[in-house]
Parts: sequence; structure tokens; C-alpha cells
Amino acid sequence: MTFSNASDPSSPQVGAEQRPEFSTERQHLSVVESSETFNGPANDDATADPGANAGYAMTPGEYEMSGEILPSSVARIKVIGVGGSGGNAVNRMISSDISGVEFWAINTDAQALTNSQAPKRLQLGQKLTRGLGAGGNPSIGQKAAEESREEIAAALEHTDLVFITAGMGGGTGTGGAPVIARAAREAGILTVGVVTKPFHFEGQRRMRTADQGIKELQEHVDTLIVIPNQNLFRIANDKTTFADAFAMADQVLYSGVACITDL
Repeated sequence: MTFSNASDPSSPQVGAEQRPEFSTERQHLSVVESSETFNGPANDDATADPGANAGYAMTPGEYEMSGEILPSSVARIKVIGVGGSGGNAVNRMISSDISGVEFWAINTDAQALTNSQAPKRLQLGQKLTRGLGAGGNPSIGQKAAEESREEIAAALEHTDLVFITAGMGGGTGTGGAPVIARAAREAGILTVGVVTKPFHFEGQRRMRTADQGIKELQEHVDTLIVIPNQNLFRIANDKTTFADAFAMADQVLYSGVACITDL
């Protein structure tokens, strides 16, 4: 179930197209722009009025040669938070007022989706979990995502770059994120994973679950950023709350997305 709050004129082609492109090579993202400039057609009449070209409207081809980016060529970016931790990260990013991004919250927990600030929401595995979550079981999270593959594919339509964020070690994020990433890669979308590992005090079992989830996710993304929550203690002080610490981790995701949207 998906919840949502929310011509090209015919003209002569001038020169080779210099449309901004995103490389899909693994571990690499680049923007290619033309360094040429174009100020309108050359005026062959040396005695012509210098202002004759004032107000000249460039054709699409000429516009591209100028190095400017047409609205239709702007990269379509989505940030998808999977599970509870991923959904919280998306909420914090939305609060930061970042623009040029479409936010999605994807979860098996219907209540968590109801409380999400994301304008786009998708409930995974309605038949399997009945909206009650994955119970910390990655196998349930994976099966729920597989059940909702068609809805996931629809959510990924019209996307050039997707950031998938989740907390590893639980159920929905650990099991569902690799399924979503695989669907994105199969659709030819540049896919970046940004995930966290548990604190040491959360136990070895949760850590092993996280490590397995990270291993599976790595196979389906172009780039994977792993943030060990334990390392947050290195930059924290006695006044740092857990909310502050998680906000520090989310800053990595925010910075990565902002760098792209600011291009």
C-alpha cells in the first residue's frame, strides 16, 4: 500500500549535446557539464544594432551548449528510509529543509508510517506482517519486501539517484534494504546505501545480524557508507544525548545528499 501526501519544442540542433549526466560506474558519481558558452547567434552585419540580439531566446540545443541545466535534465533524487531507524533519519532530514529531494518512508510497521513526516510512504508485506512490524527478524523483513516488490518498483520510477538509509541489526531495515537496493540497481538507478551498525551494548547477536545485512546490501549498491554507532562516543561529551548522537550520524547522510542537490 502506498501513501502519498503529496515538450520539447522542435528546433535545429546546435552542436553536440552537453546534457549533464550521472555516471553509473561503481563507487563513482560525476556531473559532466559543458565549458562552452553561447550568447546567441552571430550577427554577420558589422553595422547592425548592438542590441539586435537583446531578448534572444535560445533553442534547447543552444541552451545546453551554454552549460546551463534545463529543468528536465536536473537529477531526480530520492531518499528512502527503511525500517524504524531509516524512518527517523528521514524525519530529521525533512526537518532540515533540504530541497530537491523526494523523501520516502518504507516500513512493515503501519503505526510508524502513520507518524512519519515523509510525504511518500509504503507499507511492506501487508499480508505477512499485517502492519505489526518484523519483530526484529531480518527474514521477515526480507519476505515482506519481496511481497511488495511491485510497489517498490513503482516507488523507484523516474529516479536517477537513490539514497537508501537504514539501521542494521533489526528486522525491516536489515532484511528489506537489500531487496529495495536490488530493485533500484535492476532499474538502472545509481544506488547509495547509508547504514548504521549497533552500539556494542546492544549485544553480539544484533551485531552479527547487522554484519550479515551489510554484507547482503553491499552486493546491490554502487556505494555503501557504514556508520558504527559506537564511534559516536568519540565525538560525544557528557552532555550529548542519544538524540544528539543519532543526529550526528544523520549528518553524514545529509551531507551526501546536499552535495548532490547543490550541484
